Amino acid sequence: MRFLMMHRLAESAPEVRDPSPEFVEEVGAFVQDWIDRGVLISAEGVHPSERGALVRKAPDGAIAATDGPFTETKEVVGGFLLINAEDRAAAVECARRYADLFGQVEIEVRQVVEFEDLPPAP
Repeated sequence: MRFLMMHRLAESAPEVRDPSPEFVEEVGAFVQDWIDRGVLISAEGVHPSERGALVRKAPDGAIAATDGPFTETKEVVGGFLLINAEDRAAAVECARRYADLFGQVEIEVRQVVEFEDLPPAP
């Protein structure tokens, strides 16, 4: 099974914009271990929300794009990992281990929809 782990961080925290060399080294070793063990499929961090945009479609069909930063949220997505795990419990345990790298973080774990999860075509 594949799971998406999105981590949210307080974008105003200094360590988010300027991580220490020790943190970068620790995360690098962690990621390499998961690659070597076949857990990690992909992982990326994202730039601050001030460099992003939010696109919304209203019920009337109108589509609007708003430039960042996204001040209405306290925490923003800082990146994601796509992992292999046996089940939800194993994915949550992976998220716990990943969270241990950070000072304060929130990680959302979601199972990826596989083709066989979809209903058969009529």
